[in-house]
Amino acid sequence: MTRVPRCRVCGGQLYARPLLHYRNMPGAAQFMPDENDLASERGADLDLSQCSACGLVQLLGEPVPYFREVVRAAAFSPEMRGFRLEQFRGFADHHDLMGRKVLEVGCGAGEYLALMREVGLDAHGLEYSATSVAKCRSAGLPAFRGFVDRPRQTIPGGPYAAFLILGFLEHMPRPVSCLRGVANNLTEGAVGLVEVPNFEMIAARGMFSEFIADHLTYFTKATLGQTLAIGGFDLLDCRPVWHDYILSAVVRKRTAIDLSHLTIYQQRITDEIATFLDRFASRRVAIWGAGHQSLAVISLLSLQDRVSYVVDSAPFKQGLFTPASHIAIVPPTRLRDEPMDGVLVMAASYSDEVAALIRRDYDAGLTLAILRDDGLQIL
Repeated sequence: MTRVPRCRVCGGQLYARPLLHYRNMPGAAQFMPDENDLASERGADLDLSQCSACGLVQLLGEPVPYFREVVRAAAFSPEMRGFRLEQFRGFADHHDLMGRKVLEVGCGAGEYLALMREVGLDAHGLEYSATSVAKCRSAGLPAFRGFVDRPRQTIPGGPYAAFLILGFLEHMPRPVSCLRGVANNLTEGAVGLVEVPNFEMIAARGMFSEFIADHLTYFTKATLGQTLAIGGFDLLDCRPVWHDYILSAVVRKRTAIDLSHLTIYQQRITDEIATFLDRFASRRVAIWGAGHQSLAVISLLSLQDRVSYVVDSAPFKQGLFTPASHIAIVPPTRLRDEPMDGVLVMAASYSDEVAALIRRDYDAGLTLAILRDDGLQIL
């Protein structure tokens, strides 16, 4: 049975037919063959495919042998140097990173590390190439040898207040594992700058020669955002830079949502409902509404010992019982057959309509209360 290729990011199934098939392409963009290699060196076929689930465009096959290493031109043009200095300074200023420890994942020989430190960042690098790490250290740039490919991986020197992955994520066969591993070594609320080639520009300008075995993934704003989200980050900004060739994303490490205010609100509602029920003799109160919110309130507040029954106008619920609390669900006519002194209305957006119906069709002297978003209202 043929193994169906899966997406490198979300694990979804790729479309059966490749988007493009290129024959006899360069097998790598770095470490070109010398004269002694020519007899054995061969081109490679490239299949460009797309995930049917998340839409990410990607190459099939294995990464190049040196995919863990970052190889950059040693010299920058004056324009690129100026762009990076301004970019790094703006990133540091906007996120209050001056003097704080940041990590460049895939730092190469320290080309960008030097610029980051020049603008005031306490920049450290992580690089797989031992030769490049040695070059960093000889230039006085702090760098560690390694590669991030495990979610729980520990990176030396951490935790870091920020990270940068510049033109490296697209080389990784498992980009999400890398991102999660990086997130594991960041402080709470840490930010990041992630840059990849801009596939939207490649497609729009017909740049058929941009595909190379080194680049396994080709990101749009949407697919980069999804990848970063799966990797544990919230996207703060994403835009093309450097003549639109680069897609530059700013992210923040995701933290768990603080819902403690819901517990405070629950206690207030508990107290308000208890005060309302205390106005009546034991079990002389009914609840109107067997929707999911009402059922949750009944269970969370243990109201089964305080009310006689639950009224609901939906026939398919009548004659049954509330889950967990086991209170009988009855038709509205029960209010005539077994009168109550009070009714607690929990019918969400229908509550005012229900209260008016009770006043019109049943005992107009009933004490009514409506559970609203901002608390209990006594009518």
